[in-house]
Amino acid sequence: MKDFDVVVVGELNADLILRGDVMPAFGQVEKLIDDATLAIGSSSAICACGLARLGLGVAFVGVVGDDEFGRFMVRELTRRGVDTGGIRVDPALQTGLTVILSRGVDRAMLTYAGSIAALSYAEIDLAALDHARHLHLGSYFLLDNLRPHAPRLFDAAHLRGLTVSLDTNYDPAGRWDGGLAEALQQVDVFLPNEAELRGIARVADTDAALEHLAARVPVVAVKLGARGALARCGGEIAQADSLPVSVVDTVGAGDSFDAAFVYGYLARWELRRTLRFASVCGSLSTRAAGGTAAQPTFEEAMAYLA
Repeated sequence: MKDFDVVVVGELNADLILRGDVMPAFGQVEKLIDDATLAIGSSSAICACGLARLGLGVAFVGVVGDDEFGRFMVRELTRRGVDTGGIRVDPALQTGLTVILSRGVDRAMLTYAGSIAALSYAEIDLAALDHARHLHLGSYFLLDNLRPHAPRLFDAAHLRGLTVSLDTNYDPAGRWDGGLAEALQQVDVFLPNEAELRGIARVADTDAALEHLAARVPVVAVKLGARGALARCGGEIAQADSLPVSVVDTVGAGDSFDAAFVYGYLARWELRRTLRFASVCGSLSTRAAGGTAAQPTFEEAMAYLA
């Protein structure tokens, strides 16, 4: 028996979500907004919470500063059933923070990276991989110290019998490179959104970009927002619609999708069912502010799947 189903490696930052008329006006103009929420941020952490919410055993590896945002992140992950023993607290750093200006179906983000880039390969206890079935890495382009060593980490996981998933998230530099081609050779499941898929493939057409990357990665699942999702495994292609819900906030929807897709992948479901399950979980997560507040349980998601 493994102690964990999934080890998640990635960034940690809190989200401050502002909702309403959030378009800033400079010139010392003060505006009133509808709502402010401090929530678990970072793609990797939201994915970890989604996995735990679905009933999987999850451990997290990352770095935070010795400050209130760092303590908030560790406390909230623990409260949601994620093992935080692999999180290092560095008193010399500040924990990252993202301010999200949310307008329901769209948002703008301002991120202070803080401790995000500090995680290094040397400080990852590879023995933790001996106690898991799967490794997930998120926010590849933000992990400056770890990124050059991602292929080594993935190789170490494979040598221990784990499968590997990757969600690069957005590249703030807009280069869509950073050694990614080598890293993708070691990935079993790739989970980009549509813009990331096109940027990484350097192909403007979504179907052509999916075909290009599916020739390099065994399973590719692409998040299309309100249009649902596409997935490809070899010559098999699946499509799933999004679930009609009253959208409050789309923050973390893609990360909840990731968690559900990994769940179905580990359960060895067929591609179409896995994609539909992921689309359901991603859609349901938009019912409340923040990435984790509305993440569904396995039973709730299955009711919609049926």
